[in-house]
Amino acid sequence: MSMDTIHDLFEHGLEDIYHAEHELLEALSDLEENTGREEIASAFAEHREETKQQIDRLEEVFEMVGEPPEKEECEGIKGLIEEYEEFESMEPNQEVMDYHNMAAAEKTEHYEIAAYGNLIPLADQLGMDDAADLLEENLREEQDALEELTELTEEFEMDAIPAE
Repeated sequence: MSMDTIHDLFEHGLEDIYHAEHELLEALSDLEENTGREEIASAFAEHREETKQQIDRLEEVFEMVGEPPEKEECEGIKGLIEEYEEFESMEPNQEVMDYHNMAAAEKTEHYEIAAYGNLIPLADQLGMDDAADLLEENLREEQDALEELTELTEEFEMDAIPAE
């Protein structure tokens, strides 16, 4: 694929976030399973369901572009998942793991927010208002998920985690 036009850039970004959302669908399942606190696990389960809907919306955008849904390996999400797996391999206690799960999820939300935030003006520039609307819906859900995670992180009782 050449990268000479706004359309090329838009399609590339679409393929990147499409791959990222698929990777995160699996990662959210892992986060849910590796979390000891019910309210945190529930937040991951809820966002996993939203992620499925976001993938459906992305597939609608691909249809609007006239291209089949394709994935471009998302190096950013790949790195975040590798970082998570490395931490998990250190076998932290459950309290530390729970906090880390929320922090890892917040990082991915920031990445997704940036990705959608970059795609929307490209869709607008291309006159793809319906595509921009779908991407904005995904963006709003990511922002809401980040807000929920931030609140959970702020409420997290760290008394069970030794300071040193």
